[in-house]
Amino acid sequence: MDSPDTLISHLMELRDRLLRAIIAVIVVFVCLFPWANDLYSMLARPLLAVLPSGGQMIATDVVGVFLVPVKVAFLLAFLIALPYVLYQLWAFVAPGLYAHEKRLVAPLVLTSFLLFIAGMAFAYFVVFPVVFRFMAAIAPKGVAWMTDIDKYLSFVLTLFVAFGVTFEVPIAVVLLVRMGVVSVAKLREVRPYVIVGAFVIGAIFTPPDVVSQLLLALPLWLLYEVGVIVAAMLVKRSGADVAVAAPDQERDVP
Repeated sequence: MDSPDTLISHLMELRDRLLRAIIAVIVVFVCLFPWANDLYSMLARPLLAVLPSGGQMIATDVVGVFLVPVKVAFLLAFLIALPYVLYQLWAFVAPGLYAHEKRLVAPLVLTSFLLFIAGMAFAYFVVFPVVFRFMAAIAPKGVAWMTDIDKYLSFVLTLFVAFGVTFEVPIAVVLLVRMGVVSVAKLREVRPYVIVGAFVIGAIFTPPDVVSQLLLALPLWLLYEVGVIVAAMLVKRSGADVAVAAPDQERDVP
C-alpha cells in the first residue's frame, strides 16, 4: 500500500501534468482566437455551399455571433493540443505499467487519436455535403431554409463525435479479443446482430434521412469487419486465441 507521502507526490504530479495540459490548450486557443470567425466560416462551408441564392445563417442569441466562433476556436485548440494532453496522461500512468502493457497502450492511444480524427474528417468531407445537399433538395418551395449558428454547431459536433467514435470500433474489437472478453469466432458469429445494431445506431445519431443513416451504419459495419480481421491476425501471430485460451500453466523445470 502506498504511503501518505507517496500518495501526495502522485497527486502533486497529477496536478502538474493537468496544469501543463490546460496551459497547452490555452496557448493554442490564444493563437487561434484572432481567426475565430474564419474558423467558424470554414466549419459552416458545407452548409453555406448548398444554401439557396441569398440564403444565410442567422444568430438568434445577442452574444451568439461572438460566443459561437469562440467555442469553435476552443474546440479546435483542444483537438490540436490533444496529442500533448495524451502525452501528459501517458507520462503519469506509464511508470505503473508493465513492459508488455506499455507496448500495447502507446500504439493504441496513438491509433485511437488518428482514427477519431479520421472519423471527423469523414464527417466533414463526405457526410456533411451529402446530407446538406439532400436537405436543400427536399426543402418545400417558399420555405427559407436557414439555421441558427449555435444550433448548427451543436449539430456538427454531434456528428463529429458520432463518426469519431464509430471509427474507434476496430480498437474496441481488438481490445475485447486481447483482453479475452470474446473470441474472434464469436465476433464472426454475431455479425448479423452487429449489422442490425449499426443501422439502429445510424438512425439514432444522424438526421432522420436514409442517406445520413447509411453513411454512419455502413462505415460502422465495415470498421467492425476491419477490427475482426486485425484481431484474427493478432491471434494467429500469438499462436492462440486469447479469448478462449486457458490460463497460462507453469512449465516443468527439467
